[in-house]
Amino acid sequence: MLILVPVDDTSGMQAKISTLAEVKQWALIDFDEGVGRSVRFFDDRTEIGESWIEFVILKSTFENYMPFMEENMMVLAVREEETLEEIIEAFKFKELDEVGF
Repeated sequence: MLILVPVDDTSGMQAKISTLAEVKQWALIDFDEGVGRSVRFFDDRTEIGESWIEFVILKSTFENYMPFMEENMMVLAVREEETLEEIIEAFKFKELDEVGF
């Protein structure tokens, strides 16, 4: 499954989540069998080219999540997690908050 996260840089799994207003890169994580298999970075999310992204993870429940819901993505928000590594761990154990439900 594919997970989209707005981040502040391209430092791999140590990249930190950012707000939508301050996003510098989009991280696309291939999550399979409880593990983040790979991460790719994009300057613009329209460049991704994937037909189906299951989840987007945002920094706050107050972010504008409607464009993602319109694309049929499940929207989650972090609690205290900052790095992609922390976010994937929280995702694996269902410790992220659902947004818009």
